[in-house]
Amino acid sequence: MATLISWNCRGFQNKSAELRDLINKHKPACIALQETFLKADKHSIRQYKIYSKHHIADRASGGVAILSATDIPTIPVTLNTNLQAVAIRIQTHSLITVCSLYLPPSERVSQTDLNNLIHQLPSPFIISGDLNGHSSLWGSSDSNSRGLQIEQFIADHNLCLLNSDEKTHFHLPTRTFHSVDLAICSPPLLPFLPLRGTSSLDVTGFTTPRYPSVLSPFEFCLLFEFQLFLPSLEGRRGSSP
Repeated sequence: MATLISWNCRGFQNKSAELRDLINKHKPACIALQETFLKADKHSIRQYKIYSKHHIADRASGGVAILSATDIPTIPVTLNTNLQAVAIRIQTHSLITVCSLYLPPSERVSQTDLNNLIHQLPSPFIISGDLNGHSSLWGSSDSNSRGLQIEQFIADHNLCLLNSDEKTHFHLPTRTFHSVDLAICSPPLLPFLPLRGTSSLDVTGFTTPRYPSVLSPFEFCLLFEFQLFLPSLEGRRGSSP
């Protein structure tokens, strides 16, 4: 089994200790990060290669990255997109594309940009990230325009939602839980991707809180595992990177 973790870290630098804890505990094949708050590629994690895209702004904000274990062959996927997205292909026994995506709540997201992103991801693929959409499909008590947009996106491309109705985010000002972190895959991967939520303390269940600091009392990540050998995909394998 190989493990993939997706986490809105809200700052790569100030969450380095939690990141090392996740790596030491789970030894993931790759980690998809959102809101890295980086402006330059000047950071490193031992035994992992970092693929990143920084948000263009006056201050460090947003941004995405994927950390890939150096003992697993990977190649970057070139994306021509306005979205905060980065993707790689990892070679287990099959090639799998992993994309880290962040959709800021205050920015308008074009459906065309989402459609174009899908067309650039080699299949089979996993998209994971903080999409800031509310919908009853993934456990929200209400729906917003972003949630409806993501619902349409999933339906238009016959994608599979890996989330259950577990909560993935604690909004400190209102002290309410929400489901905004999603994992979506192309249909061939669905049987091989059991998804579970974990707090940063590695306790199963999205609603288990972690208190790493006064400013950020609740930290959650998505953790899922997939088989190293995917028999139904073997006939679709591309060349190794």
